[in-house]
Amino acid sequence: MDCKLSREELSAYLDAELNGAELLQAQDHLDQCAACRAALAELEALQDQVQVDATQYAAPAYLRHRIRAVLHENAPPQPVAARRRWSWAWINLGLAAGATTAFAVTLSLYLAQPSPDDLAERELVASHFRALMPEHLADVASTDRHTVKPWFAGKLDYSPPVHDLATQGYPLIGGRLDYLQQRPVAALAYRHRLHIINLYVWPDGAQRDSAPHAGSRQGFHLLRWTQDGMQYATVSDIAAPDLQDFSRRIQAAQAQSAP
Repeated sequence: MDCKLSREELSAYLDAELNGAELLQAQDHLDQCAACRAALAELEALQDQVQVDATQYAAPAYLRHRIRAVLHENAPPQPVAARRRWSWAWINLGLAAGATTAFAVTLSLYLAQPSPDDLAERELVASHFRALMPEHLADVASTDRHTVKPWFAGKLDYSPPVHDLATQGYPLIGGRLDYLQQRPVAALAYRHRLHIINLYVWPDGAQRDSAPHAGSRQGFHLLRWTQDGMQYATVSDIAAPDLQDFSRRIQAAQAQSAP
């Protein structure tokens, strides 16, 4: 499948409008094309943002009157007796149908609303995609945490913990600024063999530690947890056990450095 053609079909793929053969073809292409997966992740994030932030308007009262007037003008003439006998029945039937339709629309919109966890995971995967593009992985490229950590000073309203796990198989690559959960956050890049791991750190308002929560989206594994007043989230295409091992080592390093 040509990439340009695939990009044109991304919206139809996201909205489940492709038929069986087209769906399989699109999915096969997405499995092999990182650029199209990144474009799809951005579309998902945009769709979620529209659903959350878009302003909804109620139809004005005069529109209802205009619709009724048009229906009345186009209705075929009826005998007076028949019109009197059936008018209220049709009105009741129309009201019932309208109420049913309104309920169905409301229910479908409610069910389609993504959960906070879904929104967070989509944001994280979209950010990970962007980071994998050329020149996007690190604003400060260094394996020295004493270089990376001070770089964030003055750029964030908090000091993110930075740990180098090179001796444990996860060398630090560098850091950058990113934007998640409607705020700027610290993003730290690590390498494990041929794989990139992105670790995001920002303050936790609840100030409660929590165990890692695992997720998976578009072929990537995610882990999220809170520790020492910070929220952590990590994304990578490495095997889930390796990502769990990385998170355990980050948690252990943070526990050792905590006052």
